[in-house]
Amino acid sequence: MIRLLRRAPELWRRLDVTVQDAPIALVLALASFVPALHDKGTRLGDMPGRPMDSLAVVVILLECLPLVVRRRWPLVSVGLVSLAFAADQLSGYHTVAGTALPIALVSAGLHVARHRLAAMITLTAAYAALSLALDRSGSDENAAGFVTFYLALVAAWGIGAWLRLSRSAEEERREHVAESTRVAERTSIARELHDVVTHHVTAMVVQAEAARYLTAAPERLDQTLQTITDTGRRSLTDLRHLLDLLNPDHNPESVGDLRGLVEQTRQAGQPVEFAEEGEAVRDAGSAEVVAYRVVQEALTNALKYAHGSPTNVYVRYGEREITVEVGTRGARRSAASGGSGRGLAGLRDRVDVLGGEFSAGHREGGFVVRARIPAGNPS
Repeated sequence: MIRLLRRAPELWRRLDVTVQDAPIALVLALASFVPALHDKGTRLGDMPGRPMDSLAVVVILLECLPLVVRRRWPLVSVGLVSLAFAADQLSGYHTVAGTALPIALVSAGLHVARHRLAAMITLTAAYAALSLALDRSGSDENAAGFVTFYLALVAAWGIGAWLRLSRSAEEERREHVAESTRVAERTSIARELHDVVTHHVTAMVVQAEAARYLTAAPERLDQTLQTITDTGRRSLTDLRHLLDLLNPDHNPESVGDLRGLVEQTRQAGQPVEFAEEGEAVRDAGSAEVVAYRVVQEALTNALKYAHGSPTNVYVRYGEREITVEVGTRGARRSAASGGSGRGLAGLRDRVDVLGGEFSAGHREGGFVVRARIPAGNPS
C-alpha cells in the first residue's frame, strides 16, 4: 500500500491529459447542482435569477465538460465554454459552472500554439456581443462593469501566456545545457584521443626513424622493431580503454601506470629519470588520472621537440594534492608553439577544473611543466 502511494504521482503523470483534467470538470459540475450554491456563481449584467430547469443542466454540462480537453484542444474548449457562459448569463442561471471560463482562458493562453491573435480577437468580439445582448435584455450593468470583467478575462489569458513564455524559456535553457554538455563531452573525448594517440604515435615515429640507421646491427634493429610493436599494442590497449569510458559501467578512475609510461619513453630513445614520493591516496579521484595525463603530454613533447635530451619526471603524492614536475633540458620549442596546441591547453583546463595550478614554459635552459592537483575530487 505504501509503495502504491509513493508511485501515485508517477502513475498520475502517465495518464492521458483528458483523464487528468476530468476531475476539474466533474467538481465544477457537481458543485453547480448543490442547492445551496444555486444562483451563487458569476453574475455578469445583474440579470434576474432563474430557477434550475432542464436547460440549466445542458448549460452546466456544456460549461464544464469542455474542460476535459482544455489541454488537448484548447480552442475548442474555450469556444464551447464561452458559448455556454453566454447562455448561462443571458438565461439568469448564474451557476458555479461559470468559473470554467477563466480556467479555459488560462489554458488557451498557455496551450494555443497557432492563431493566437485571431483567437483573442474572436473572443473579444464574442464578449462585446454578449455585453450588447445583456444590455438590450434589460441589464443594469454600466460600461465600467463590463470593462472591468473584460479586463479580468484578459488577465486570465495573460496568466496562461506568461506560463507559456516561462515554459518556453525553461525548455530553451535545458536545450542549452544539453548542448553545452554534448560539447563538453566531445571536447573531453578529443583530449583523451589526443593524449593517447599523440604519445604513442610520436614514440613509434621516433623509433621507426632510428631503425633506419640500424640495418648494420641486426640485433639492435630487431629490438627496435619489437619496441615499435609493443608501442603499437599499448596504443591499441589505451584506445580500448578510452572507448570503455563511454560505457556507463566503466570505472572512470582507472589510470595507466606511470612507470610503464616512463619505460616506454625510454625505449623510444629518450633518457628519463623518474622519481616518486609518497603513495597515491585511495580517494584521489580524477587527480590521479590528470597527473598521468600531465606526465604523458610532457614526455610526448620531450620526444617531439627535444629527442635525446635528458628529462626528469618527479611526482609527489600528498594527503590532499598531487604535485607533478617534468623538465627537459635543451627543448627547441614547446607544444604551445607548434601543433594544434590542444595538449598543454587541454591539461590546463583539466587541472583548472579540479581547482589546481598549472604552468608550462622555458626555465633554466629547458622546458618545465608543473602541476599541483588537489586530490579527493570526484571524477
